[in-house]
Amino acid sequence: MAPGLVDNSATQNGNSNFEELLPDDDDLLYEEELLRNPYSLRMWWRYLEARKDAAQKRRFLLYERAISALPGSYKASISAASSLWHAYLKERRAAIRGLPLNHTAVEGLNNTYERALVSMHKMPRVWIEYLELLVLQQKLTHTRHVFDRCLCSLPITQHDRIWTLYLRFVMQPDMPVETALRVYRRYLKLEPSHTEEYIAYLKSKGSWGEAAKKLAEVVDDDTFRSLEGKSKHQLWLELCDIITRHPDLVRGMKVDAILRSGIRKFTDEVGRLWTSLADYYIRRGLIEKARDVYEEGLTTVTTVRDFSLIFDTLTQFEESLISHKMAQLGNESEDETPDTEEDDGQGFLLSDDGKDIDLRIARLEHLMERRPELLSSVMLRQNPHAVHEWHKRVKLFEGNPTRQILTYTEAVKTVNADKAVGKPHTLWIAFAKFYERHGDIANARVIFDKATQVELKYMDDLATVWCEWAEMELRHKNFKQALSLMRRATQPPATLGTRQAAGAAERAGPVQGRLYRSLKLWTFYCDLEESLGTPESTRAAYDRIMELRIATPQIVLNYAAFLQELKFWEESFKVYERGLALFKWPHVRDLWQTYLAQFVQRYKGSKLERARDLFRQAIESAPAKESKQLFLQYAALEESYGLARSAMEVYDQAVRTVIDKERYEVYTLYLARATQFFGVGKVREIYETCIEAEAPYGLPDQDCKKMCLRYAKLEKGLGEIDRARAIYIHASAMADPRRDTEFWADWNAFEVAHGNEDTFREMLRIRRSVAASFSQTHFNTTIIDAATAPVTTGTVEAGAGVGEGMKRKRSDDMAALEADLAPEPQAAPSRLPGFVSAGIQNQGQPDSTAAKAKPTAMAANPEEMELDDVEEEVEPSGAKQVEDDDAAGGMTHEVQLQQKTVPAAVFGGARETEDSTDAQQQPTLGALDRFKKRKTSL
Repeated sequence: MAPGLVDNSATQNGNSNFEELLPDDDDLLYEEELLRNPYSLRMWWRYLEARKDAAQKRRFLLYERAISALPGSYKASISAASSLWHAYLKERRAAIRGLPLNHTAVEGLNNTYERALVSMHKMPRVWIEYLELLVLQQKLTHTRHVFDRCLCSLPITQHDRIWTLYLRFVMQPDMPVETALRVYRRYLKLEPSHTEEYIAYLKSKGSWGEAAKKLAEVVDDDTFRSLEGKSKHQLWLELCDIITRHPDLVRGMKVDAILRSGIRKFTDEVGRLWTSLADYYIRRGLIEKARDVYEEGLTTVTTVRDFSLIFDTLTQFEESLISHKMAQLGNESEDETPDTEEDDGQGFLLSDDGKDIDLRIARLEHLMERRPELLSSVMLRQNPHAVHEWHKRVKLFEGNPTRQILTYTEAVKTVNADKAVGKPHTLWIAFAKFYERHGDIANARVIFDKATQVELKYMDDLATVWCEWAEMELRHKNFKQALSLMRRATQPPATLGTRQAAGAAERAGPVQGRLYRSLKLWTFYCDLEESLGTPESTRAAYDRIMELRIATPQIVLNYAAFLQELKFWEESFKVYERGLALFKWPHVRDLWQTYLAQFVQRYKGSKLERARDLFRQAIESAPAKESKQLFLQYAALEESYGLARSAMEVYDQAVRTVIDKERYEVYTLYLARATQFFGVGKVREIYETCIEAEAPYGLPDQDCKKMCLRYAKLEKGLGEIDRARAIYIHASAMADPRRDTEFWADWNAFEVAHGNEDTFREMLRIRRSVAASFSQTHFNTTIIDAATAPVTTGTVEAGAGVGEGMKRKRSDDMAALEADLAPEPQAAPSRLPGFVSAGIQNQGQPDSTAAKAKPTAMAANPEEMELDDVEEEVEPSGAKQVEDDDAAGGMTHEVQLQQKTVPAAVFGGARETEDSTDAQQQPTLGALDRFKKRKTSL
């Protein structure tokens, strides 16, 4: 193509591009309006909105014309100008999307941002968009300069928005470290609390020296608060790790002083700090200095955890040195000829070849052997007044008497009695016994003598020291010396005023001033006097105990037993009296029992009145729960040497004195003795007294029920059936049929054996009434009100008519006789309707027994169950069939009327006064014969 044609086409293209930028006919309206009002922002927006589909260059030209026409729009209208620039820049950014960063359009966008910042340099959003664009272009220097200009233009309150992007920019991988450090230092002037971020960056870049300096500044700054929640202790540990692992990079810092100050300040990680300091010297090649640091740490730490950490680290260090040395020796060449020249040993230090494997192994073994001793030192540094730790330390040096003596000496000098954990006197005793085991009695006495003079906290501890000293003398057959020691220990202080002043002085002074009141010391002294002394000295020792008022009941018993061995009976009884005056119940229980038993054993019945006075005195002073044994001893005395009547009086007083749970047992013994001495009459009186007794002298319901059963069994054995039945009726109120099945089974068996139809029915009715009383029954109040109204005469007559009808239904003589002898029913209102009365009958003499067979007719009850009349037929054997309405399945019971002779014991001596001939002629009558005889007599 010819050159002329090319220039022509270019010119034509230029003209066409220029023509595209010119306004067309549709734009004339907007152009005319803008000529009239070029500063109308609204018109410019309408113009741009109308040409939204135009080419980019044309729209960019419109934006440029609008921005140039409105140079002061930022001041005129901040929101309008910002929206105009924002829309323009947004379209320019969209235009370069997808273009390479070195494209001319990107550079044009940069220039646009620069022109926008001329008027909007106070708007952080424009700066942020511009900076983000520059960061993407990887123009480090230009971007850094723009960041600096931004920080200079914006107020300080908006710098945090810029620094976030700035720090992200400097942390790029290709950013020079020095540039990043300078930027970070500027940032820390604004936000010093973000020092940890700077330290983390330094660690990531390997600037350990700068990181250590910053950490040291942070640790020394008391006002610094970690944003990551780290404590000063954790920052200290980080600092220690840096300076110990990179000692060559940390210059100008006093590492030893820093770590030692941390050891003094932070006691939780002392072991780790000691190992860090030793590691610092190891990395610098100062092996002996590191070993000295380890030893210092082992001898200063106070916790087992820190000790274990340092000891294990030291052990690993020694083992690594040995391994390294052995590997070094193995790599040496073997063809070296040994030096045959004579060596006098003078140049050993100068010509050391490093072959010290045996020495290093010996050092490691010695370290392992020292571990228990070092650990014991740690425990004693925790608490130097721990007595048990000193005992453990002495055992560590078993087989080394010198070290044991030094340990005991250090222990007794260190332990303070007021702060001691344990018993410090055991150290003195163990020290003295150590000399005794090695045959040095003289030094053992010296140790004991010093132990008696030291200040101890408790009097018993000092008394134990004296007793151990005396026991040592006894083991070596020095009996007089032991007795002399006890006499010396029990001597009171020389200066004693009044009792009040002496007591106050003793409490305020050391324990040596009140040692003479130690019961433990006096007890041991009395044992020695009984074994080695004279009776007079022994009695003086016991009397001194009584005078000091430190005796116990056992001391009194021992003193009395000692006097009785010497046959001083009255003296021993005086000792008992003195002991009784010192103590109260229950401490005097053993004294009274032993005193009374020995007095009765000694004098038996010769001094009966004196014995009675002693028993009365003991009973009067004893509480109820302690009086049972005394009453039994008193009663035994009366039974053996006194009167039976007096014994009964003692038992009678006992049942009114002892506690409730012991009263039944005393009654049982009372009844047994009454049966033995007085017979049935007295027994009946006791039973009646027992059953009728009320609180606080009565028996509990369970015991009273048992007593009633025993009483009924006695009366049944004597043939007194009516009396036994009355006892059962009395006891039934205390027996719940649902629980006390044994009682009702016993009564049922009794009625089957000795009762009749009416008594059996009465028993069943009483059982129902008792069951109702024990159950939780709710009554109708209207019925209760109706029952409390007076009963009319018609009710009485109706009751009589019912009685006559029942008499006509009786078909045998027995039933007719019972109906004739039955009393007229009494019209008495019941307290509770529906409650069946027990129908207590008059218990008369045997000749009027038939009159009590029929229960009293009660008022008509609408809820009462009707029982069918049962035809009774008297069989030859005297048996009767009775239907039990409450029995399950309608089972019948065969009631046997037994005939039994009344024992002669019932009548006592009255039976002997009767005529024996008349007694033989009168036959024994059973219940049926008596009823028939009564009918004929009527």
